[in-house]
Amino acid sequence: MTSADNDLIVRIAAKGDGVTADGRHVALAAPGDRLTADGALLHGPHHAASPCVHFPACGGCELQHVDEASLADFVSARVAGALAGQGVEAAELLPPHLSPPRTRRRASLRAARQGRKVTIGFAESGSHVLIDLAMCEVLDPRLFALVAPLRPLLNLILPDRRAAHVRMSLTDQGVDLLLEGVRVEGLAADEALLEFAAAHKLARLTIDEGDGQQARWEPEPVTVSFGGVPVAFPPFAFLQATPDGEAALVEVVRQALPPQGAIADLFCGLGTFALALGEARPVYAAEAARDLVLSLKSAANRAQRRMAVDHRDLFRRPLTPQELNRFAAIVIDPPRAGAREQVMQLAASSVPVIAYVSCNPASFARDAAHLIAGGYRLASVKPVGQFRWSTHVELAGTFRRS
Repeated sequence: MTSADNDLIVRIAAKGDGVTADGRHVALAAPGDRLTADGALLHGPHHAASPCVHFPACGGCELQHVDEASLADFVSARVAGALAGQGVEAAELLPPHLSPPRTRRRASLRAARQGRKVTIGFAESGSHVLIDLAMCEVLDPRLFALVAPLRPLLNLILPDRRAAHVRMSLTDQGVDLLLEGVRVEGLAADEALLEFAAAHKLARLTIDEGDGQQARWEPEPVTVSFGGVPVAFPPFAFLQATPDGEAALVEVVRQALPPQGAIADLFCGLGTFALALGEARPVYAAEAARDLVLSLKSAANRAQRRMAVDHRDLFRRPLTPQELNRFAAIVIDPPRAGAREQVMQLAASSVPVIAYVSCNPASFARDAAHLIAGGYRLASVKPVGQFRWSTHVELAGTFRRS
């Protein structure tokens, strides 16, 4: 290999740096770029012009400098690399799904006030300094539309030299807004909140001054729908980041399931999979968060679904093989850390199919190794890039009994 070959950027590392053929890491480099002798970077065919004025300072995106093909390759490579690190081989690595720009329906921004100036945005990468958003290429426009009008509102309710969280979700009724760390004092502040909520047709406005959430505006009960079933939505409850990303994950799970038989949805949340896939079959759904359990149970009853919703901590009390073996298939969608306790029980079960949805390729690979040691094979994996231009990658894998 020549020195010129060594200077070529051949891939993107897990944290977003370009990597040369001889292993050097280069910030903001795309595959096909080349390092010169003096350390400059010559852009190659896969280097893209950033669509956002805040890149690369804003920590919301890390990969706006690469083209679509390189972004897709990165998403797939993150999954393949994690599996290889655990000695796990998938029979099929499916083409990745990438969410389009401006489709993020759930976001947590920071707000800070210095005198009369209010800054709202994401923090700079590796810093607590906030980028004051003038545009955003990942947020759904309905969420971003609130950023500018929030500044004068926060001037009234955010104490000077203090910070707050601005948490937004898109629901069936519109934008659900949760403001944390603010202080609402006096009639003028109260009236400003209601005027803001009405003017921007919010689905709900919730305030948390440090002593718990208080809904200040909710014209009708706020819901999100899965499989056509509306479910009561607690403020800033978990949702898949984009509707198309959710649809891609649901379709992978749907393809994995047998046509008949009862299924279990573990770490079910508000019922993303249980409701989308359980219209014509019995479903057992387990979740540790009580508010989500109550929402799902009520929604399933109203829709007359054959669903048993269980308030159960699957880390402390995982389903045993005897309980698992009653089901034709298991759907599992655990937090980032994975689900080692439940996976060990699954590995000892005889369930024919496991559909595992994950937001962390590393913990998925560790859990996959346990399932394979228990006699399962990883039939397929679908990488999903819901967090566009980010190094955060999700996936859905299908395990079948050998």
